[in-house]
Amino acid sequence: MTKTLHHRACHLCEAICGLTIETEDQEDGSRRILSIKGDAQDSFSRGHICPKAVALQDIQNDPDRIRQPMRRAGNEWLPIEWDEAFALVAERLADIQARHGNNAVAVYQGNPSVHNYGLMTHSNYFLGLLKTRGRFSATSVDQLPHHLISQQMYGHGLLIPIPDIDQTRFMLILGGNPLASNGSIMTVPDVEKRLKALQVRGGKLVVVDPRRSETAAMADQHLFVRPGQDAALLFGLLNTLFEEGLGRATHLQVEGLEQVRAAIAHFTPEAMSQRCGIPSEQIRQLAREFAATESAVCYGRMGVSTQAFGSLCQWLIQLINLVTGNLDRVGGVLCTEPAVDLVSATSGGHFNRWQSRVSGLPEYGGELPVAALAEEMLTPGEGQVRALVTVAGNPVLSTPNGRQLEQALDGLEFMLSIDLYINETTRYADLILPPTAPLEHEHYDTTFNLFAVRNVTRFNEAVLARPAGAKHDWEIFVGLAKAFAARTGIELKPTLAPEQMIDLGLRAGPYGDRSEHKLSVARLREHPHGIDLGALKPNLAGRLKTASGKVEAAPAILLGDLDRFAAQPVLREGQLMLIGRRHVRSNNSWMHNYHRLVKGKPRHQLLMHPNDLEARGLVDGQRVKVRSRVGVIEVEVGASDDMMPGVVSLPHGWGHARPGVRMGIASEQPGASANDLTDERHLDAVSGNAALNGVPVEVVAA
Repeated sequence: MTKTLHHRACHLCEAICGLTIETEDQEDGSRRILSIKGDAQDSFSRGHICPKAVALQDIQNDPDRIRQPMRRAGNEWLPIEWDEAFALVAERLADIQARHGNNAVAVYQGNPSVHNYGLMTHSNYFLGLLKTRGRFSATSVDQLPHHLISQQMYGHGLLIPIPDIDQTRFMLILGGNPLASNGSIMTVPDVEKRLKALQVRGGKLVVVDPRRSETAAMADQHLFVRPGQDAALLFGLLNTLFEEGLGRATHLQVEGLEQVRAAIAHFTPEAMSQRCGIPSEQIRQLAREFAATESAVCYGRMGVSTQAFGSLCQWLIQLINLVTGNLDRVGGVLCTEPAVDLVSATSGGHFNRWQSRVSGLPEYGGELPVAALAEEMLTPGEGQVRALVTVAGNPVLSTPNGRQLEQALDGLEFMLSIDLYINETTRYADLILPPTAPLEHEHYDTTFNLFAVRNVTRFNEAVLARPAGAKHDWEIFVGLAKAFAARTGIELKPTLAPEQMIDLGLRAGPYGDRSEHKLSVARLREHPHGIDLGALKPNLAGRLKTASGKVEAAPAILLGDLDRFAAQPVLREGQLMLIGRRHVRSNNSWMHNYHRLVKGKPRHQLLMHPNDLEARGLVDGQRVKVRSRVGVIEVEVGASDDMMPGVVSLPHGWGHARPGVRMGIASEQPGASANDLTDERHLDAVSGNAALNGVPVEVVAA
């Protein structure tokens, strides 16, 4: 049997680690995976690999993975031919829109959509034909405040400054745990070594989190903060910078900074200390240290975005970097110059051009907040959602008040899912269309190169042949588009394969035909370990897309949210607050179906400080009931000194033992869904992003 080495990157998470995959040819002409290891020659990841990459072979061999189109007939799933499936979708969706209007069909796109270039290039080839305002995605249970603040301050939602982690001398992390997430809106493989290198060169790492996370455990300083009150700490820091004259000049042209100074003058460290739980002198000292360091980074991730003041948090983070001279500065935060430059190639985005029908939540970039999805299905009237298309997503486990969404899905007239599994969401579908598995198709990362800590590029070849009769995701969208266009009489524009689109993007980009690099797909194929295009460098002044050509420091929508922040009621004595938790072995619910990722110590428990357990007569390992406004779950509780008193933590994505789910290993796992407790009414009012952290709960014996 012939053995072959393949080099490609893993795209199951944000780190995009380079892999060396050894396969062996089989007698039937197929290939068998022998091993998956980190690629020591990779230009970016330098041999780093995490458990998710090793589990790629579990995805490939998973007997639960769907490999042909399936149609639901009662409680049974029956195979259906591709063309028949496409025609069925076209018929049902066209009929529903003809009777109830375009907005009666909604779309939900999950997190894996940005990890797969076929979904990035071609999903809208079909979904755009639906002409519905009912577009939803995982963005609004994650990073929507990042995009909104960049759009408001810099003119483009993808123009997000990235920590210059390899050159900074001070890194302040809020609501992020890169040791578990491999970076996030900061594409950074091998992050632990990079953070240790920061400390070795005399720098300092400070982590602010209600839990002593894996990243906090290695930090030089860890500060507990009350859930949902990161904005109070950030206000105190920024106020100190202004009040004590600790700012540093910037080369950028800035509009509105004095307006900000005046607006936050009463948010002093002394006033903010009572809200965030951090002593005022500690806030001032942190601000002084940050400002005095030669180069520093303030970085906030999902923990600060998914709370009631997520947009304020991301705005304040940008302002702290700006005021200290660390915005667009080596060792501070810098914008990338990716080989396929979506910032230069697309408009900056739009916000609040329309609102959701029931709650009036604002759209961003053509999408509504997913917290509104269930009510749009359940509330009668013109525009009620009666059909749904889901793409690579499991919103029942991933969006707030999942049980309400289950009820809504059960009442739909028609549902299509493009997915690999019959999971907690897709079990309600009438039709499931499965694309090829990750190792069976090519890939180019258009999204996470935008957020990388270096400018890098690579083209990933398929490792395994496409099985007979299987379709890549982009081919599924083309098939659906053709059928829908034929059914509705729409004239369909021609399209290109994803590889051709990427080739055009590379040639038109900053390293393309007019540069010394002359990048193309053909050139990248000659470099299977990727190409390093250099360190990030200051470029924001030339990339700004604001109408004024300046950094807009005082967007009206943020200044308008200050009164809501000031009026937030005080937390009642003894109130427990729920936060999420990330583990390096899981970032999507379908990864719980792989033995390599669920083995080892259990990770499903509710973590709780021993003092909080004792106060409620509870003990470590006991089964407890956790109750919020929207629901109640039962789960095992674990005592942990790593938790801030008054805070409990439950990881995302568990709770698979539900009727109709066909994910054998996952269904055998204990645990419950954190999103059976999160509240669809608990939102960041500015963006509509779900506030998954800082949810009031009660915990009692089961």
